[in-house]
Amino acid sequence: MNIFQKNSEIFNLLAEGVSEGIIVVNKEQVIVISNSSAEEMFGYEKGELLGKPLDTLIPQRYHKHHDQHVDHFISKSEKRQMGHGRDLHGIRKNKEEFPVEAGLNPFELDGSVFVMALIIDITERKKREQELSHWARIFNESLNEIYTFDATSFIFKDVNKAAQHNLGYSLDELQKMTPLDIKPHLKQSEFVKIIEPLVNDDTGKIKFETTHLRKDGSTYPVEVHLQLSNTGQNQSFVAMILDITEQKNYTENLERTVQKRTLQLTEALENEKELNELKTRFLSLVSHEFKTPLSSILTSITLLGKYKLTEQQEKRDKHVTTIRKKVKYLDTILNDFLSVERLESGKVNYNIEEFPLSKLVNEVVYDANMLLKAGQKIHYPENIDDVFIEFDEKTLELVLSNLIHNAIKYSPEDSTIDILVKTNPNTIELQVKDNGIGIPEEDQKHIFDRYFRAENALLTQGTGIGLNIAKQHLENLGASLIFKSQQDKGSIFIVNIPKEQKT
Repeated sequence: MNIFQKNSEIFNLLAEGVSEGIIVVNKEQVIVISNSSAEEMFGYEKGELLGKPLDTLIPQRYHKHHDQHVDHFISKSEKRQMGHGRDLHGIRKNKEEFPVEAGLNPFELDGSVFVMALIIDITERKKREQELSHWARIFNESLNEIYTFDATSFIFKDVNKAAQHNLGYSLDELQKMTPLDIKPHLKQSEFVKIIEPLVNDDTGKIKFETTHLRKDGSTYPVEVHLQLSNTGQNQSFVAMILDITEQKNYTENLERTVQKRTLQLTEALENEKELNELKTRFLSLVSHEFKTPLSSILTSITLLGKYKLTEQQEKRDKHVTTIRKKVKYLDTILNDFLSVERLESGKVNYNIEEFPLSKLVNEVVYDANMLLKAGQKIHYPENIDDVFIEFDEKTLELVLSNLIHNAIKYSPEDSTIDILVKTNPNTIELQVKDNGIGIPEEDQKHIFDRYFRAENALLTQGTGIGLNIAKQHLENLGASLIFKSQQDKGSIFIVNIPKEQKT
């Protein structure tokens, strides 16, 4: 018979008279006593816990450190609340875990050390704490301003973060203030009259509009939703505040929006008008640009039929050359128009590959030679046989052809067009330089605009789209096109191509 059995009547009288669970363990952490509240709490029959290790009532994941805590506690031999600062859990016979609170009391009986634990199931308390924590988070994290203030003194009790942030006051500052301190246009008598229906229990909630004053002196319009809350014998007002700046400014915002939309509509109409003008110019341009070379081709073909004698071969050759030039010109125009269509529809497919620059330059110069005026010549770049470039070959051919054709077109007879190539650390630079009519300074900002023709170039054939197309293609591929020009002295167009293409 153990020492507790000798005193079972006394223990039962003491232990069974309390609602809390009581567990007594010896130094080996074996349960020697348990009252009915503890047995019911953990789901065991009467006497079933006796002789079981204390770990039976502790979840597996806490076993590792629990023995050390108990040994340390016994060695200290002092009363204390178990698990201070930590969440404690017990485990029922059916393996269900639940939160507990335990008070520990070591004692000595007949020379043996024991520990008595007073255990409380705090499941309901934890639920309430979680609910309070949940509502506290909602209160603090709400984007609307929320205030609670005493129903008698009107002093703020609590103010959420949104209100603190919007007003510019800290919680400590606000807890020394009342709603009247942030409502500069509202007198206390007026405020009392507003809240009178709540105080008299004539309504559950009231709503009114007023103005709030920030710490920095600025104000903003608000809509107040106010109700009275009873907590025991204390009464508090709860106010939810909506910032109605946007609502107050609605008319002004609407007017601004109408003005903005009107302006956009006007601009759209102007753009439509400009587009129609561009279409008209384009049709006129196409008609003129096609009609002139086609007339020359028709005339040359007609004259060719008259030069049938052998000694008239030179005259035939002259007209064949004219036909070839005009056909080449028409082909260039058609390619430009097709490029515009592809660029606008987004159907351009580029093929990036490595190729020798000399090959491309040779082909472009060969074709350009057919367009040269009397005495004109193209100065070929030096030392480019070893220059290889990674780019879209067709695009670069189109760009270089356009620049050289322009140089020929806008330069006088007996002039030279220079093609220069420079290899920089990160780019390969191609330059096309002429000594032609140049571009007037006032026209230079529009030179890359589609269909634009400089004032001094209007009498020369051209569509005004070649440079626009060249620049768009180059920029699509990470390259660039710039120029320098001086009227009556010539122009230089510079293409910069990156050595490494972005993938």
